[in-house]
Parts: sequence; C-alpha cells; structure tokens
Amino acid sequence: MIKRREFIQYVGVGGFGVAVGLGVDASAAPLQKNSPPLQTCAFETMTVNRRGQEKSRRRHTAQFFTESVGAAGAFTMMAIPGGSCVVGASKTERAGLAREQPQRRVKVQPFFMGQHQVTQAQWAEVATWPKVDRELSPQPAYFRGPELPVESVSWHEASEFCARLASHTGRRYRLPSEAEWEYACRAGTTTPFHCGLTLTSQLANYVGPYTYAAEQSGAYRQTTTPVGSFMPNAFGLYDMHGNVWEWSADHWHETYDGARADGKAWVVGGNRHWRAIRGGSWSDAPATLRAVARVGNAADSLSRVLGLRVCCDA
Repeated sequence: MIKRREFIQYVGVGGFGVAVGLGVDASAAPLQKNSPPLQTCAFETMTVNRRGQEKSRRRHTAQFFTESVGAAGAFTMMAIPGGSCVVGASKTERAGLAREQPQRRVKVQPFFMGQHQVTQAQWAEVATWPKVDRELSPQPAYFRGPELPVESVSWHEASEFCARLASHTGRRYRLPSEAEWEYACRAGTTTPFHCGLTLTSQLANYVGPYTYAAEQSGAYRQTTTPVGSFMPNAFGLYDMHGNVWEWSADHWHETYDGARADGKAWVVGGNRHWRAIRGGSWSDAPATLRAVARVGNAADSLSRVLGLRVCCDA
C-alpha cells in the first residue's frame, strides 16, 4: 500500500493564491489577521482513459496550513482557491440520476478543506476536549486503526467534532456544503471522476469487481484503507472518491431545483432531519463514487461507511 508521505513534497511557505485546474480564480485572497502561515507542497496526479489505463501525469503545487491536535498529530488543511464550476449530472452522464439534476453553475469562495478524511486518532483526541453540545465516543469505528478514517459517526456527532475544533482553535471549522464538496472534488475537472473517465482499485477504495466504463475489474477490500493511500486530486485532496462517505452541511433535497448558486450550504427547505453525503465508500460500486453522486441519509445514522472531512473558512 502506498502511504501518503510518498505522494507529497513540502517546498516552502507562501500566501493564499495558488490556482490549480480549470475554472479557478487565480487572484490571491487576503488572509484574516489570525490566519496561520501557509506552506506550499508539490504533488503528482494521474489521469486515466475509459479503460483505466494511465493517460497522463501532472505535477501540481498547492498551499496548506497545519492544525495541531495534540498526540494525534495535525490536520493538514488545503487552501481551496475560489472559482466557479458546473455541479450536478448532465442528462447524458452515464449512471446519472434525477437527484443529481438539474445542472447549475455555482461560485465558491476560497476556503480550506482537510487533506484527508478525519482519522480515528484525530477523532479520539478531539473527543477528549470539552463538549459543545453533546458527548463523543472516542472509538466509534467498526474497523479499528489510528490512520483509518473514523466511521460510524452521525451528522450530529460530525458537527460536534467541528464545533470542538472551532472552540479550541478560534477558527471557523465546519462541514462542507455540497457545492463546496463537489467543487473541491472536481478540482477543475469536468470528467465523472477527478482522475478521468473511470476509476480503478489502484486509485480508490471501492467495490472493484464492478466497473464504470471499459476498465478491468479490480479488488474489493471489504474494509476501509489508511487515509492517503491513493493519489490525490489537483487540489491535493485524498480519498475524494471512496473509502467512506462524507457528511455535508446541507439539508437533503430530492433534486437541485431551487438550489443556491453561491456555494453555501442549502439549509432552507428540504428535510432537515436528513443530510446529504458525498464521495461513496469502500462498499459502493464506482458509479456511486462519481463527483456528482449524492445520497440522503438520516442525520442520526450510524454506519461503518459514514465518516467526515472538515472545512475551515478562509
């Protein structure tokens, strides 16, 4: 298994303004006075054709800051530059569903997003911090391992985790909106997956025997994998396809009719007792891992496929 440290190279310190991919605003965004210093990293991404064969590789740079969480190490928070993109499935997208439509263009403001899904080690540390609204179990996961993503957490617990981070650090940690999540997953791409026209089990953790395009069938690991085990997207984000589903802030709406265009969480109307989850999991077929794929889930659900990734306002 390739570990995340083999993909990334840290190359310096700078300001928030790196733009990667298409449709991204390259102008620098001013930092708040209490913003941490940003570092720069370099990494490589890979694109595949519909047969799952390598088509190209590209080197990128991105900026980030680190947020210490005690004995659990630190969160790496990637700077996501502002910009716009079309979200949702076209009427011709293979495996596209009504709940992924209609397509719309959204404009997203700069923000920070966790480079990785929250790990069990990070969760266990934050669970010891003073509660904001509710208690957190330090070890909720079914699959155990400090570098595995935490799972079996509800939306309410994921929100409490963010609230504790915010209270502890003084920064505005939160769950991403659906629009932010898809924008960050795409990282300037327009293909079904940020790596191209399909997936392979060398690029993500999912039910590999199922195929999306013309690729060969792959492995079904039947468990989560350590965060950062596969190549990142062009924003330096890992596991945006597969491993565990990620909670978003949005109420569940059956379609995008009436959805916001400003990239913020859609928390008017819909079902507030259900929330949208994104990204797919180790237990899903590749069609469910597409950048546009969205599912609604009860906010109090506990499942070994449900985890989270944190965001922070810029």
